[in-house]
Amino acid sequence: MIIESLTQAGLTNNESKVYLALLDLGPSLAGQISRKIGLHRRTVYDTTEMLIKKGIIGYILKNNRRLFQASNPKRFSEILREKQDLILPIVQELSLKFAKTIEKEETNFYKGKEGLKNIFEDQLNYKEVLILGASVKAYEVLQFYFKWYDKTRKTKKIKTRIIAQDRNIKRIPLAEIKYLPEKYENPVSVNIYGDKVAIVLWASEPLAILIKNREIAQGYKNYFELMWRVAKK
Repeated sequence: MIIESLTQAGLTNNESKVYLALLDLGPSLAGQISRKIGLHRRTVYDTTEMLIKKGIIGYILKNNRRLFQASNPKRFSEILREKQDLILPIVQELSLKFAKTIEKEETNFYKGKEGLKNIFEDQLNYKEVLILGASVKAYEVLQFYFKWYDKTRKTKKIKTRIIAQDRNIKRIPLAEIKYLPEKYENPVSVNIYGDKVAIVLWASEPLAILIKNREIAQGYKNYFELMWRVAKK
């Protein structure tokens, strides 16, 4: 688990192993590290060189031999801040380019959990979200994400009205729920907000189509209001 986190922070698998070994061993020779983690001594030397360049470890000379030593783990926070400082100007420049093209887009297709998060984070910019055909599978697919989403939505005071078939649909903040007969239940839901309509298939590998069109969105809103009058509390 720790190695996975370190690799996500930018270290290779071997660099993670060497760093963790030095935390356990304290100042150590390459041979000691090699025996600790089972890597060839040449590989250990190559890995320590990379870690030194990254400022993750250092060394002291004792009898003309290098004793490698792990840097304070707080160094990882410093590296992340340095990367953020480097990337921020680029993000700002790319955002300007993105803003010029976003209005031209009418339909986007999303696949997978990460893709769907783009849709739900987009919804946080609107005052109300209408959900037609809410599915309990949504919380199975994006269980932990929806905890953050609902908390953020509550903070921003974004209301939602939901039409569902399954009475096991989870109660969430600032939401009003009505129900249709369970025989109409299916894994597809439609989210309507602003001038956008998101059609989502809730499966283990979810799919979504996001349509940005004022007339289509209004048509779905009209249909939602009709179903809202028919649905029961």
